[in-house]
Amino acid sequence: MDFEHLYINGEWVPGSSGEWISVEDPAAMEIFARVPRGTPADVDRAARAAHEALPAWAALPLSERIALMEKFLTIFRSQEEDIIELEIRELGAPWSFAKSSHCEYQYTRVRSYIDLAPQVPLVEKMPLSTVYREPVGVIGCITPWNYPLGQVVQKVIPALLMGNTVVLKPSQHTPLSCFLMAEAFEKAGFPKGVFNMVTGRGGEVGDAMASHPLIDMISFTGSTSGGIRVAQRALASVKRISLELGGKSPALVLPMENYDWAIRNCFNSIFLNSGQTCTALSRLLIPKSDQAKIEEALVRIAAEYPVGDPHDHAVRVGPVASAAQYKKIRGFIEQGIAGGARVLLGGVPDEPDHGYYVKPTIFTDVTPDMAIAQAEIFGPVLCVFTYDTPEEAIRLANDTEYGLNAAVYGPKEEAIAAARRIQAGNVYINDSPRDTAAPFGGYKHSGIGREGGVYGMLEFTQQKALFDTCKA
Repeated sequence: MDFEHLYINGEWVPGSSGEWISVEDPAAMEIFARVPRGTPADVDRAARAAHEALPAWAALPLSERIALMEKFLTIFRSQEEDIIELEIRELGAPWSFAKSSHCEYQYTRVRSYIDLAPQVPLVEKMPLSTVYREPVGVIGCITPWNYPLGQVVQKVIPALLMGNTVVLKPSQHTPLSCFLMAEAFEKAGFPKGVFNMVTGRGGEVGDAMASHPLIDMISFTGSTSGGIRVAQRALASVKRISLELGGKSPALVLPMENYDWAIRNCFNSIFLNSGQTCTALSRLLIPKSDQAKIEEALVRIAAEYPVGDPHDHAVRVGPVASAAQYKKIRGFIEQGIAGGARVLLGGVPDEPDHGYYVKPTIFTDVTPDMAIAQAEIFGPVLCVFTYDTPEEAIRLANDTEYGLNAAVYGPKEEAIAAARRIQAGNVYINDSPRDTAAPFGGYKHSGIGREGGVYGMLEFTQQKALFDTCKA
C-alpha cells in the first residue's frame, strides 16, 4: 500500500508541502512508514471536492447509498490480514486484540449502521406539519490514535449513509489503516469527492478543517482540551460540533461472594489496548469489608495478562503507542507513588530500550484528592478505592469531571439501581455486551452529542419543518 499520497476527489494525490510525518513501530522503536504532512491548502482542495460532490450524493436515494456501503464492507472485510498487521505495527496492539477489536468489531459496526439506516426517522408527520431530516453537509472528521479505525467508522460511515460528504483527518501517529479504508471506498465505486482524506498534524490540518468555510460540521474524538480548542475554532463560523472526549470511568463492585468475573471484566477494559481506551474502567470501587480478598484476586488474575511482543498470539498487553505516551504514563505512576497510593502490582516501568512497555499497574488505597484519581492517565493503570456504604460508592463513582462510561457488578436489580445514579452516558451491568445500536457518548467533560446506532446517524442530520396542512 502506498502511504505517501492524500486521497482527494477520488484520486491519490501528492501533498502540497512535500514534507512527511514519520510513523513509528512502538514495539521495535523504529520508523517504518511515512505519510504526507498535509497543509491548509490540502484541506481546501478536499473541502471544495466534498462541497462539489454534496448535492448529487445527498440527492441519491438511501437505498443506493446503502448498496455502495455494502460493496465497501465486502472489500473492507477482504483487507483483514493487512489491517491486523498495520494495527500491530502502528499502534502496538497485540495480535488477538487487533483482530477482535480493531478489525472484526469494526465490520460489526459498519454492518450495524447499514442495517439501521432504513430505520432512521427521516420523515416525521406532526399534527400540522411534516418534519424532514436532511444532511448537514460537509463533515470534517478528526480522529484519535488509540482506535485508528474504530473512531473513523463511528463517524464516516453514518455521515455518508445520511447523505453527507466527508473530509477525514486521521491521527498523525496511527494513520496507516485509514489508507486501506480509503482504498475500499475507491474500489467500491463511491463518487469522486464524497470521501476525502488528508493526513497531517492536528494544529495544522485539524485547525484548518475547523476554520474552513465549506465544512459544515466537525466531529472530533480526542482529549477534552483538544476538543475545546477545535470547538472554539468551529463555533467561530457557527459549525455544528460533535465531541467524544475523555473519561475516568468507574467500575463499582457491589458486595458478593466471588469477585473473579468482575475483576476480569475490569481488566479487559483497563489492560487491553494497554489502557489506551477512552472508556477504560480505570477506577475500581470495592467494598472495604472485602478489600483483602479482592486484592488477592487482583494480583492472581493479573497474571492472565502477559506483556510482550504484539506479534505473539499469546500476548494480551503490548507496548503503549509512543515515547510521549510512555513518558506521560510513567510520570503518573511516579506521582501515584509520591502521593501515597500503595502499589499492589507493577510500578515504575523499565527504560524503553526494546519497546515502550508499561506493565499493568494497580494502585490501592487511592483517595479522591490524589492526582491519579482524577487525571485520565490513558495507560494500563488501575486505581482502587474502598467504600463503606452504597451512598459513599455512588459519591466516589461521580467524583470526577468526566462521565463517559461506567460499570456496576453485583445482583442485577441492585446493580441497575446503582447504575441509574451514576453520571455517565454508558453503564454496563455485569456481563452485558456492547450494543452497537445504542447511543455512545458522555456527560460533563466527556463530550457533546452521540455516536452509534440510529442516534449516531441523527447527529449527521438537520431538521426542516414544512407547514403543509393548508388547502391547495
